[in-house]
Amino acid sequence: MLVVSACGAGSTDEPGGADISSGKRHVTLIAYATPKPGFDAIIPAFRKTEQGRDVGFYQSYGASGDQSRKVARRVPADVVNFSVEPDVTRLVKAGLVDENWKKAYPNNSTPFGSVVVLVVRKGNPKNIHTWNDLLRPGISVITPNPSSSGSAKWNLLAPYAAVSDGGKNRAAGLDYVRELVRDHVRVQPSSGRAATTAFEQGQGDVLISYENEAIMLARKNASAPASQRIDYVVPSTTFKIENPVAIVNTTENRSAAEDFVSYLFTPQAQRIWAQQGFRPVDKTVAAQTADLFPGTIDKLWTIKDLGSELGKGTAAKNKGKDLTGWKAVDSALFGTSGEITKIYDAGGKQ
Repeated sequence: MLVVSACGAGSTDEPGGADISSGKRHVTLIAYATPKPGFDAIIPAFRKTEQGRDVGFYQSYGASGDQSRKVARRVPADVVNFSVEPDVTRLVKAGLVDENWKKAYPNNSTPFGSVVVLVVRKGNPKNIHTWNDLLRPGISVITPNPSSSGSAKWNLLAPYAAVSDGGKNRAAGLDYVRELVRDHVRVQPSSGRAATTAFEQGQGDVLISYENEAIMLARKNASAPASQRIDYVVPSTTFKIENPVAIVNTTENRSAAEDFVSYLFTPQAQRIWAQQGFRPVDKTVAAQTADLFPGTIDKLWTIKDLGSELGKGTAAKNKGKDLTGWKAVDSALFGTSGEITKIYDAGGKQ
C-alpha cells in the first residue's frame, strides 16, 4: 500500500467511488498517465466478468519513463502499460519482463492506441491546422519533455516524420524540431497529463497531444469555463501511437494479471477503449466505432516506417543487422547521443 499511496492512486480516486481493491487476488497496475480514464472504465467492467470478479486492483499513473524506471528499481508491479516500447525494453534488460513479451498477446501486446493531434483554444483563434503553423511567429506550444515522457516522443515524431518524409530527409526533420524547441516550446511538463493540465490552466496556444486527451477535453466543453474550452485538429499527416502492455515476471498474482491483460483485447474491452477516446486495435470494433474519431488522415506514419529508414546503415555496429522499429528510432533520435536529445540538451541552439 505504500507504493500505491506514494503514487496517488489507490482503490478509488473519486469521493464515494466504487472500491476496486477488494478481492482474493490482486493486480498492481503501473501505467503512464494518459490512459487512466480508460482504465477507470475498464477495471470495473473486468471485475464484473467471471474471470475478474475476485480481482482487486491497486494503480499508479505517471510519466512513462519515470514509471518504467520505478519498476526497474523493483517497485512492486504485476502489469505495466507504458507509452513507448523502450520503457518495456528497460524492464526486459532488468530481467523483469520476458524477452518475448510482444508475442504474448495480440497486436504486439498493444491493446489500444491513438494518433498525435493539435489541441487549440475554442474557435481556433490562431488558425492552427498544420505542423508548419506551429512555427509561425508568436505561437506558443505545450509538449512534455522526452527525457521523462513517452508522449513527448510521439508528439515530436509526428512533425519529424511529416517534414522529413519518414526520415528520408533527416536534416529537414531535425531543423523543424530544433526551431520548435528553440522558439516555440516554452513549457516542458514531465508527462502528457501534466501538459494537458498546463494547457487547461491557460498556458500556450497549442497543445501537442494524444487524440484521446483531446477527446477528453472536448467532452468537458459544455461544463468548462470559456477559457478552458477547446477544439482539436487532426493533421492530415500524423503519427500512429502504440502503447504496449506487459506482465512483470516477478508477479505473485500471475493468473490474475494474465486474466486482466487478456480481457483488454476482448471485444467488450475494445468498445470501452473506443468510448473513452482510445483507438481500438480490434478491426471489427474499430470499424463499428469509426464515427467516434472524426478527421481525415491522408498519411499515418508508424514506428515501423520510421525505424526502417532510420535504421539503414546501422548493421556494422549491431552484429550485422540494421536496427528496426523503436531500437532504430531511439538510437537515432532519443538515446543518450540521439539527435533530438542533443537538441533538447542545447535548448534548440546549434
